[in-house]
Amino acid sequence: MKKIVKILLALIFGIIILLVAIYAYYGGFRTVNFEVKEAGGEVFVYENVTGDYSQSPVVMDSIYYALLNDYKIGTTKGAGMYYDNPQQVEKSKLRSEIGCILDTYPDSMQMVVLSNRFKVKVLPKGNYIVGEFPNKGMISTIVGIMKVYPALTKYIETAGYKKDEPVMEIYDVPAKVIIYRQSVSK
Repeated sequence: MKKIVKILLALIFGIIILLVAIYAYYGGFRTVNFEVKEAGGEVFVYENVTGDYSQSPVVMDSIYYALLNDYKIGTTKGAGMYYDNPQQVEKSKLRSEIGCILDTYPDSMQMVVLSNRFKVKVLPKGNYIVGEFPNKGMISTIVGIMKVYPALTKYIETAGYKKDEPVMEIYDVPAKVIIYRQSVSK
């Protein structure tokens, strides 16, 4: 009986160590720092989405592959603008804009062609609260949501800013980071 208890305790301890290591690998112990800086000016190709934010990766991938295969436009940044707080708004009513940020500015003809199939806009330049979180896969996105949004709320309150919507998440694949960006107002 003592041997079984020892084996069970070792197994539980091993699982705990594994979970802590996974959490650490995906950024769980990382401190999220924010700064206010000028950003924007990118071309965002997107679709309006209503409903659960969990559908974002499917929409993002769909737009990425359409741009690549149908228009020969490669992009390295997926993005989402999230307008509603899922803790305050019913999942079926959550509003977002999901798509890709183009790596290069398209010419006027490309803009017209893309606009016939997708929504396209140039993101406004301005001062934004910006923070980064490591992107090592889908688990990073989930850990980022748990860590970044409470830290962003605290930063906004501490600095005396108003909470403006939307929050933008930019998935910079080559840099392996998720950039969180929110406009600034006092």
